[in-house]
Amino acid sequence: MRLRDLLKYKKIIIQCHDNPDADALASGYALKWFFEKNNRDVKFIYRGRYQIQKLNLITMVEKLDIPVVYAPFISEDPELLITVDCQYGEKNITKTGCDHVAVIDHHRQIVDTPSQLTNINSELGSCSTVIWQMLKEEGYDPNENKLLATALYYGLYTDTNRFAELSHPIDRDMLDSLSYDRSIITEMSNSNISLDELKITGKAILNYEYYASNKYLVIEAEPCDPSILGVISDFALETVGVDVCLSYFVGNYEVKFSVRSCTKEVHANELAAFLADGIGGGGGHILKAGGTIKPELLNRPASEVLRERLSLYYDTYLVIYAKDTMLDTSSMKRYSKAPQTLGAVKLSEVFPIGTHINIRTLEGDVDTIIDKGTWLMIGVDGEIYPISEQKLMKSYEFTSFRYNREFEYEPRIRNSGTGEIKHVLQYAKTIRPTGSSIIFVKPLQQPVKLFTQWTEDRYYSGRVGDYIAVRADDEHDIYIINKEIFEKTYRSV
Repeated sequence: MRLRDLLKYKKIIIQCHDNPDADALASGYALKWFFEKNNRDVKFIYRGRYQIQKLNLITMVEKLDIPVVYAPFISEDPELLITVDCQYGEKNITKTGCDHVAVIDHHRQIVDTPSQLTNINSELGSCSTVIWQMLKEEGYDPNENKLLATALYYGLYTDTNRFAELSHPIDRDMLDSLSYDRSIITEMSNSNISLDELKITGKAILNYEYYASNKYLVIEAEPCDPSILGVISDFALETVGVDVCLSYFVGNYEVKFSVRSCTKEVHANELAAFLADGIGGGGGHILKAGGTIKPELLNRPASEVLRERLSLYYDTYLVIYAKDTMLDTSSMKRYSKAPQTLGAVKLSEVFPIGTHINIRTLEGDVDTIIDKGTWLMIGVDGEIYPISEQKLMKSYEFTSFRYNREFEYEPRIRNSGTGEIKHVLQYAKTIRPTGSSIIFVKPLQQPVKLFTQWTEDRYYSGRVGDYIAVRADDEHDIYIINKEIFEKTYRSV
């Protein structure tokens, strides 16, 4: 669904979930702005038993001129009802009668929605991001209204626990693009914790559970603003002998959790995704992450599920340090790259040598400094990985064909000093494997965390069914190949 699909309706109500949070308010605000620009009769409401009470949200509504109305009763059904940051029929939204329903959300879909009028992207960190992207697709720039841009920023800020759970590149693109009012963000951010929530924080920390074998803490809190979980986890991680902290609360409609890690052997975002797999959503970055679990997808208490999955996580992975490992290749099969065209980008042609850059991909952000011999490989699915000029020239040859591929998200390179952004694909050259490089390969029998010889501070994850490979000419050049990518790009020799 695109926003233009909704312009055929004349009388519209935008409704967010009961007891709205910052993301719901920002999302509804952005939608109302769009419809008013298109001369539509539109109202933005929330319902339920209670009006907004949290100080930061009251400040948000007042300072940012958010035109939301508390409407416990509706006198006339709209032609179109748009639910934002929630789904029509969920428990957390009072049902409103209407002729037609549209749904815009970023939570996992758990109820039936009208397929023609639905945009749910559970990969994104906030509903604000979903609507920002929809506005951009229609040619609208939220920066035209600085208060709106500030609201969208704050929506993402709060729903990703102060950006700790930020993971998708589109979230980061919105964050980079918004021109917001810093003073208002500071004022709202400093009004987040009430005295009651301060008590919740202290009580939760006093009832910690410590698991010495793997050096992690589990802390259960009473239902509270999700940002409190981040406060609890950050404080707990300061403790000697604690490498990882999981804090959570069980609410009426969802279970929220926060993950922190200060050990390179545990990526917080991976652990968050592991905890929520199949029952919610989790993500973030390698040090700070979090997620949400839907109670209706559980058949037993959430506290049991979280503890069981956390223990299982530590028992699941084999950790490999490539620089200290030599694989036994006697039983491994030999493969070479299949004939196909790939892409390669010489970084020094994008920005000058010595430039600090941020490379943004679907898999995450990578910070590096451009040197003379570093290239980026672009794989068959748009995956990006570094390769030295020496290995590139040994294994591939350049073609005369123009590189022309499209991917779910086009990787981009940002000059960290100036903020200038350049798209990777416009600098890509088309290459194809020569078939001269041989690798030894075998399928993984258990999940693996692999620290390659060129990245000792972070690991690459491999799942059962993926492949572990080592170059025949470099016994320490060990890496993981995704199952689907392996089948597309390699052939037996």
